[in-house]
Amino acid sequence: MSTRLTAIIQREGDGYVAHCAELDIASQGDTVEQARDNLQEALELFFETAP
Repeated sequence: MSTRLTAIIQREGDGYVAHCAELDIASQGDTVEQARDNLQEALELFFETAP
């Protein structure tokens, strides 16, 4: 099963913050791509450990 979630990526200072509003999980990176990839990793870890 595939779940679609929304990622909002905004520039903050010298980097970018990626936020998934549905789960209130955020990550950051130096580029848009890095922020997105870091958010994806954080979401994968969340789903692996969620009961």
